[in-house]
Amino acid sequence: MKKYIAECIGTMTLVVLGCGTAMLVGCDAASGGGYILTALAFGLSIVAMAYSIGNISGCHINPAVSLGVYLRGGMNKQDLGGYVIAQCVGALIGSALLAIIFRLGHVTDMTGGLGTNGLAGVGGSAFAGLLVETVLTFIFVLCILGVTSKRAGHGSFGGLVIGLTLTGVHILGIGLTGTSVNPARSIGPAIVAAVTGNTAPLASLWVFIVGPILGASLAAYCYKYLEK
Repeated sequence: MKKYIAECIGTMTLVVLGCGTAMLVGCDAASGGGYILTALAFGLSIVAMAYSIGNISGCHINPAVSLGVYLRGGMNKQDLGGYVIAQCVGALIGSALLAIIFRLGHVTDMTGGLGTNGLAGVGGSAFAGLLVETVLTFIFVLCILGVTSKRAGHGSFGGLVIGLTLTGVHILGIGLTGTSVNPARSIGPAIVAAVTGNTAPLASLWVFIVGPILGASLAAYCYKYLEK
């Protein structure tokens, strides 16, 4: 149970810091400042959680990561289910906290929807969005599987490597899909946004669930092949 609580807290932190930063600064395509700040917020969230709950749950805080670890043989079905549920609950709590903070503080949400993902950057194309999310998740999960492999020699720098990789993935992906690579991170804001009156993100939510699942599965099978 402690592992699940840790995953819930970790995912909540990721959403609060990552999506919260996106809501506050927006994503300014002209200067790129919003891109960098949001990318760093997500990446640094991973670094912080890796060194605080990594020794408890492994700090997946992402159903796609948990799926990749499971397919590699690093966890059982029961833990996979428990992790995914805990991560989604954490994302919902984080999104609810952001909604409350921004409303009570009368702060403008520069993203217009709790940092939800969307397809505007790819012209509304679900296929393009699916491809972006699949590729970016593949890169991210492949990095995690490599860093956490018994053969890896990164030592205590593993969390930093993973956080920097997530930052890099966001720098490219924010302008395309808002960058999910994490179904829980997309589900939480989309549901809370819908509850508060904005149901638009729900229409494309499936892209940000299916894409990361495909990317994580491909990464797991690819890594298993390369590691043999």
